[in-house]
Amino acid sequence: MNLSSIAAFLNPVNLFSIRGGIHPETRKFLTADCPIEEMPLPKLLRIPLQQHIGAEAAALVKRGDRVLKGQLIGKARGPVSANIHSPTSGTVVAVGEFAAPHPSGLPVPTVTIRTDGLDEWGPRLPRLRPEMASPEEIAAQVAEAGIVGMGGATFPSAIKLNLRDRYPLTTLIINAAECEPYLTCDDRLIREHAEEVADGAAIIAKALGVEEIIFAIESNKPQAAAAITPFNHPLGMRLQVKVVPTQYPMGSEKHLVQMVTGKETPARTLTAELGVVVHNAATAYAVHLAVRYGEPLISRHMTVSGRAISRPANLRVRIGTPVLDIINHCGGLTEDPERLLLGGPMMGQPIATQRVPIVKGTNGILALSASEARKEEMLPCIRCGTCVQACPCGLTPFEMNARIQSGDLDGAARVGLMDCVNCGCCSYVCPSNIPLVQGFAFARGKLAEKQSRKHQQEETKRLAAARTAREEAIAAKKRAAMAKRKAEMAAKKAAEAAAAQEATK
Repeated sequence: MNLSSIAAFLNPVNLFSIRGGIHPETRKFLTADCPIEEMPLPKLLRIPLQQHIGAEAAALVKRGDRVLKGQLIGKARGPVSANIHSPTSGTVVAVGEFAAPHPSGLPVPTVTIRTDGLDEWGPRLPRLRPEMASPEEIAAQVAEAGIVGMGGATFPSAIKLNLRDRYPLTTLIINAAECEPYLTCDDRLIREHAEEVADGAAIIAKALGVEEIIFAIESNKPQAAAAITPFNHPLGMRLQVKVVPTQYPMGSEKHLVQMVTGKETPARTLTAELGVVVHNAATAYAVHLAVRYGEPLISRHMTVSGRAISRPANLRVRIGTPVLDIINHCGGLTEDPERLLLGGPMMGQPIATQRVPIVKGTNGILALSASEARKEEMLPCIRCGTCVQACPCGLTPFEMNARIQSGDLDGAARVGLMDCVNCGCCSYVCPSNIPLVQGFAFARGKLAEKQSRKHQQEETKRLAAARTAREEAIAAKKRAAMAKRKAEMAAKKAAEAAAAQEATK
């Protein structure tokens, strides 16, 4: 692509503005020119049964079972859950608890598979022709494939596809902003598989019942914008590319919708209420594979980067691959990382051990050196308001933090704690180095715990009241029965006495 055609994509038009945001160093140059590599199969795969928002999947296999690639090993439970499939063929060596890829490191139900190297497919899902399939059939196929939001949210995608039944939808936005520093896997996916991603987007649009598809791509990815542009009528639908400014957190769903459409989503509501649904570019690719080829979600593209990584790369990795194997594939570490993260540096999760596996929502592994990870002494808040200027949600982080520090969690909630999107802009700009976003996450967890206890207490009271009511009803029934028997006995005795008196006359 020549310079003039690239420049054409660097002039955002017909866009709106969002408040706040920051411009951190992107550092995408480490991997932006690295083609996607296929990661070799590891010896062990550890597949958590909780890789999505909602209820964990129920294990369908046991120790000693042989499984095939694509085989269903975890069945979705409840209205919000997702299926789990085997990423390759091999033998189940354990079904039990293993450390989760989460800062807590708490164990979660996990299926451990020893791979056999054959990579033998089992029966795939039936292929669909999206030109002929109904929206319901497409949504059911996506659910069977276990597809979730792959931008990090991990919300079961089939549920979002069925929003057409509740809202008058008009627009599908494909989130290809990839605003987190270091990460380039979505950029490379679009550049290398533009036709497949566009096709997946069109399939999603058909399931939603919309005809307008907008690809939102940040201005620092002109090659991706140019790659997707020729595929502007997938399945006969209208697809347009909108290049948005390079600004964090442009990938936030509600802010992206506001930038592209000018519509601001009210707090604690869905973008679907505005007629807009957002899906990630990697999710669109997964939908293409599931519908066209019957392939469930068993692998994903991800970026491995940071100065502590010997050879930064973009990889296609099987779900359940241990972080250690991925780092070793990239040449290992050049030094002990100051921070080891799953995801980007702004919203990524630190992990305590490299034994944890990657999951459906893992879009990157970052091994940051001491020079990359800011680690400075925390100072008292000076109420400068810098965090307020940076907050894309228009909140007052310093005020929320003050209330949290004083133990007034309900007060923090009243001034906007539950509207925080956890982007980390406030922490990034804070001159006092206060870990604001971590404090907000802690406070929300405490509030959720408090709400859970309150709900439990209310449920206990309700059950106790119901039990008391039942006992009183039973007692009243017994008293009524006893009174009836007494009345019958009294009537009987009166009748007998009357009969005896009559007999003596």
